[in-house]
Amino acid sequence: MSSRAFITGISGPELSADEREFIRAELPWGFILFKRNIETPAQVASLVDELRDLIGNADAPVLIDQEGGRVQRLGPPHWPVYPPGAVFGALYDIDPQLGFKAARLSSRLIAADLIDLGITVDCLPLADVPIAGADAVIGNRAYGTEPGKVAAIARAVTEGLEQGGVLPVLKHIPGHGRATADSHFRLPTVDSTREELDRTDFAAFQPLADLPMAMTAHVVFSALDPVHPATTSATIIRQVIRGVIGFQGLLMSDDVSMNALAGSIAERTRAIVNAGCDMVLHCNGKLDEMRDVAAETPELTGEALNRANRALASRKAPLPLDRQAARAELDALMDRVGTV
Repeated sequence: MSSRAFITGISGPELSADEREFIRAELPWGFILFKRNIETPAQVASLVDELRDLIGNADAPVLIDQEGGRVQRLGPPHWPVYPPGAVFGALYDIDPQLGFKAARLSSRLIAADLIDLGITVDCLPLADVPIAGADAVIGNRAYGTEPGKVAAIARAVTEGLEQGGVLPVLKHIPGHGRATADSHFRLPTVDSTREELDRTDFAAFQPLADLPMAMTAHVVFSALDPVHPATTSATIIRQVIRGVIGFQGLLMSDDVSMNALAGSIAERTRAIVNAGCDMVLHCNGKLDEMRDVAAETPELTGEALNRANRALASRKAPLPLDRQAARAELDALMDRVGTV
């Protein structure tokens, strides 16, 4: 059965009758969960099962943003707190191997939490390289300010997820670290030169070009395309994301409902597809918007389908894990740097 090239959120912890009808009819490729969808482990697992049943695909991807720190959809009392990415960077500065170990342990434990629920995709790692004066939307989510360090820690995070049977989504390609605005609320413009972007922002993503999936940045890079953010820029997707960075995996937009994008939801969706994104992401669970996205999103075919299939096929069976020992080791490492 063919799916459509979009990933959808839903409005709450249980599906409404209208949502069930929509999902059955429109067959999204996957789903994404937020705090509003989460109550207890049993409830989340049941919701995940129902979502997959509705589209008749037991392997349909279910995504979540579970980074640790400020961006953690699963939390107490049912799930533990995880450190923000800056902790791994601080440990790396003490000893790179400590940074890698903490990053790998944290994401491995996160993967175990997700797999328990049937969630198979985490929107992690970040390869954004923040600069002084940038908006705090990235902030301590970042692993550092040097591209090589950021890429190396992102690789360790990826390894932990993959060892736990969870697929990574690299974000926010080709870089959100320089943005002086939060793209949830308005469109950021970066006026750095192409040379500077190549040396810093883009360089952090290049070593991660083999990851199976990536999420775009709603950021204008005026040196490349002064009008369109990366998400809707055919120039940036073709020349930078697929070209300079060399990413050949499944490319999804960041949330189409974010205020950085202009126009109606239907117009935004068309622009995302026409620019060359393989997948449209819609997060807020508003059914009228979901219908608009579905109406403007094509069936998943051609090279986009091939990339989607390759991404899902790359998921590995989880390796054994002693959670108690892994958590104790992570906590001991975190104690070495305190609060970041």
